[in-house]
Amino acid sequence: MSLLDIPDVFIGSTDDGHTFVILNRRLRDADRLLTEAGFLAHEHHGRKLYLLPPGTTQDAHERAGVAVHGLLAHTHDLIDLSWTTRWSPGPPADDPHLHFQFRDGSVAVTAKTTNARSLLEQHGFTLTADGSSYRPRGGLDERGLLGAVTAAETHAYAHGLRVRVGLGIPTPADIPPADRRLAAATGPIPAPSARRRTR
Repeated sequence: MSLLDIPDVFIGSTDDGHTFVILNRRLRDADRLLTEAGFLAHEHHGRKLYLLPPGTTQDAHERAGVAVHGLLAHTHDLIDLSWTTRWSPGPPADDPHLHFQFRDGSVAVTAKTTNARSLLEQHGFTLTADGSSYRPRGGLDERGLLGAVTAAETHAYAHGLRVRVGLGIPTPADIPPADRRLAAATGPIPAPSARRRTR
């Protein structure tokens, strides 16, 4: 199972600047909410993928915000690790304080400031032997790894640190296929049956 398959809703970014949304369970009105926010629906390796082409960070931030607001009415199991939607009026995130990079079932993190390094250590990340990056504690499965990154990233944003998460997905074509069990569970939502009035 890929880390993209863990939450009900996963929002991420490809290296080439596409914002994507993956639904891992059927959510009522999700298709409408996402397409009205400007996401384009695609069938991709057994999953429905919603894509927002590269554009301005402010535009992606606003479009994703509208979609997330609607999706939260149906689930709170939503992970957003997209760097393309991280807009704020301050300095651009091109030079992040923390850079998480997923690769081969693990994640490496580079930290540019003392505050960023301290925050990682608070979340159990340890400096590698060569001192070039941080790693999460050993023995974590995909769910634990995703939880560790999400907790550290959320904490960093709360402290005003700029963060970028690289998922190791160069383009939308490289998004991994759906887990077979999830692909079967995320098909179209059946139309509600008519209710009979009873006395």
